[in-house]
Amino acid sequence: MLEDIVHYLIENHISISTMESCTGGLLASLITDIPDASTILKFSAVTYSTEYKIKMGVPKEIIDQYTVYSKETAIEMAKAISDFAGSDLGVGITGRLTSNLDEEKGVDLCIYDRRNNEVYTTFVNITKSTRSENKIEVIEGFVKLFNSTIK
Repeated sequence: MLEDIVHYLIENHISISTMESCTGGLLASLITDIPDASTILKFSAVTYSTEYKIKMGVPKEIIDQYTVYSKETAIEMAKAISDFAGSDLGVGITGRLTSNLDEEKGVDLCIYDRRNNEVYTTFVNITKSTRSENKIEVIEGFVKLFNSTIK
């Protein structure tokens, strides 16, 4: 699913870093399944807790104002990981894969392009019954966003 993207990044000497919450590092894991990905993947962090989102550079004020389940938090995650790692692209992923509450399920995803200070976001509606299937939906959302904005 990510082979074309990784090859594109390698060919164009574009580095990437990820800060993932609900996907638990799946994006980074899938990137590392592809040979030579070490030339473009600078750093990956799983910040499942609010505490570690903040420790990695997401402003507490953003989380307090918008919650950890927001586009604004995903944007700050993407920017923070790109700055931390010095990568061209930063990816932030946060949201709800399942919910026992009446709240909307879904995941906010952001790609931050540090080269031109551009932010690209999408909201991935969660429709599957298991967390594993929903994580794959998020990765598919990343692929669509990347192909429509970066490539």
